[in-house]
Amino acid sequence: MKRPNRQTRWVKLAGLALLSALLVGCVASSRIGGGIITPQTSVPEEPADTVEPVPASQPITGTELAAPGAAPVEAAAQPAAASPLPAGTIRVALLLPLSASGATGNAAQSLKNAADMAMAEFSGATIDLVVKDDRGTPDGAREAAKQAVAEGASAFIGPLLASSVQTAGGVARAAGKPVIAFSTDSGVAGRGVYLLSFMPQSDVERILDYAASKGKKTLAALIPDTAYGSAVNAVLQDGAARRNIRVLAIERYADSSINAAAGRIASVKDQIDTLFIAEGGDGAAAAGKALASAGIDPKKIQLIGTSVWDDPRVYATPQFQNGWFAMPDKTGFDAFASRYRTKFGSDPARIATLAYDAVFLANALHKKAGVHAFEDAQLGAQDGVIGIDGLFRFRPDGTTQRGAVVMQVGKNGATKLEDAPTAFH
Repeated sequence: MKRPNRQTRWVKLAGLALLSALLVGCVASSRIGGGIITPQTSVPEEPADTVEPVPASQPITGTELAAPGAAPVEAAAQPAAASPLPAGTIRVALLLPLSASGATGNAAQSLKNAADMAMAEFSGATIDLVVKDDRGTPDGAREAAKQAVAEGASAFIGPLLASSVQTAGGVARAAGKPVIAFSTDSGVAGRGVYLLSFMPQSDVERILDYAASKGKKTLAALIPDTAYGSAVNAVLQDGAARRNIRVLAIERYADSSINAAAGRIASVKDQIDTLFIAEGGDGAAAAGKALASAGIDPKKIQLIGTSVWDDPRVYATPQFQNGWFAMPDKTGFDAFASRYRTKFGSDPARIATLAYDAVFLANALHKKAGVHAFEDAQLGAQDGVIGIDGLFRFRPDGTTQRGAVVMQVGKNGATKLEDAPTAFH
């Protein structure tokens, strides 16, 4: 395919006319608010739009994207954080544990790189993104948040860790500033603290929708006694009830008791048509062996699960073959990862798209609503936004609801059974 030389048009709320833009020789993944990016040959450059407030009910509309080869906006190249802002610009603080060691620090760097990409790919950006190292500690997050407030930040993106979100959120809430953070711990979400993360609740809701659409009526669940298992369990029973699926048994277990839990599930195996399993990786292999030992036949009972099933070890487990699971659509991430590798010479962390979407969203909301960009009416718009990983919106409790695809397990991977929704109902 010929490499296009320009890229244009981004950002619309779901359901509106699609806008086109240019990416490096392929269909783009960067879709926020319903605007899908597709290749074109050449587009004349337009001047950056000015920022004028509009009513909260009016959708985000087309915004120019810079050429994909443009250099990321590095924090060091920004004006000093305490300096006066140009007219029409607002300051947004990015809080990340950049000096943390190990996987946390690596993830933080990947998130920062993605944020830089978003700034570079949003032509006419009107936010001044300043980076603060929260060190991966509550004290560091508190200090970084206080400094950002003193420097005039209108909103916060990050932190990553739940304990840091909690402390930074307290500072931001006291100053009347919203937080768009990356933790998956729903306990730290709340008034003014939004979690733009991959929440297991969305996977559960989506796979239950699909199961109900296929006529499934009775369910049992095998759920590990972990934080992830607790998050899943919290929504499973209510979600099943709202879809007229009867839950006959939910068995929680530690690693050493999975066989006993599977044995108890076997006592109702003739009464259920669906078995929900919240395990992935090595845990899935153990679950598969436990099912076989208990005499549970997946050919007679439909196995369903969440995005933790997207793992080669699951695909290699015979008992999971033909199982259904829900997960965010990876198409957008794959295209994003290709652009990321071109810029930074390494693979992004899977969660890097969260920072990209958060920064792109902040720019788009400010372009749309000006000084009202980060009010609840804007951040909590119920129509939702289409980002790199698909449709999402913030719930009133601050957690994220996402659209997801439905996949089926096969020996060599998973195949898509149903696309992600393009709108919330």
